[in-house]
Amino acid sequence: MSAWITGVEGTEAASTVALILALMAALLHAVFGALQKGRHDPLLARGTIDAFYALIAMPFALFVVPWPEPHMWPIFAGAFVIHVLYKWATLAAYRRGAYTVVYPVMRGTGPLFAIIGAYLLFGETFAPMQWMGVGVLLAGLYGLAAYNLVHVTVDRDRLVPALAFAVLTGLFVALYTTYDAYGIRATADPFTFLAWFFFIDGLLFPFIALRFYRRLADPPPLGPLMARGLFGAFVAFASFGSIMLATRLDSVGEAAVLRETSTVFAALIGWLFLGERVGPRRLALMGLIAAGAVIVEFGG
Repeated sequence: MSAWITGVEGTEAASTVALILALMAALLHAVFGALQKGRHDPLLARGTIDAFYALIAMPFALFVVPWPEPHMWPIFAGAFVIHVLYKWATLAAYRRGAYTVVYPVMRGTGPLFAIIGAYLLFGETFAPMQWMGVGVLLAGLYGLAAYNLVHVTVDRDRLVPALAFAVLTGLFVALYTTYDAYGIRATADPFTFLAWFFFIDGLLFPFIALRFYRRLADPPPLGPLMARGLFGAFVAFASFGSIMLATRLDSVGEAAVLRETSTVFAALIGWLFLGERVGPRRLALMGLIAAGAVIVEFGG
């Protein structure tokens, strides 16, 4: 697989493969977000998922993929810090706001800053039509935020902090997208980066979640929580792996924006599985975010 990925790099097929991977990442990330926001406290869900994907990644990191080059260890350290802050902001948003309220904001905020980061790090530029797509995406994003501020009545006292943490999460999304794209391009084998990333990234939050679990007056049964964690680990592998490979094969900015079609998937998941009302106006605004992502992809 590694040989095929590196062989495709720089060819005409790379853009097509990156497009498919980014769309796959969009769907899977919406599922991943719902797993954290579902029946268990987001910290418990996150800690359990991290524990499973660290345990699964460990033998691959130690015994299967080539070992990282020496210059990769500072890169992994930076990625660890960025993702810890990203998870903290995500959990703070999920604990304060409904999934269909905070998810589109946290995902929609990231692309603009990812585009700026891709320009600074990789020299990537956007065509005028692509910038129009960014404008459409941001119109949907801020229109959705304004609609929620006016119309959402559930947990009204926590709505503004929820949206603030969602925007902060979007900033960390942009930061980790560009930083991790740099990391996966810095090693000869992309799967070396992925295996070691998941192994290292999953080492902290399981202990934080375990401490939280032990302090609960009525802790949830471990069986369903473990099942959610195992399933979430495989979703995380597929989602994060897909978007990172997409950023190695093609434009970081385009992949980051196209992934935000996940807002449409999030609306469907929130409605079908979490019992959250979406409504035609919010669905239209989420669709505007996704439309902006599509314009960016095909306007280059």
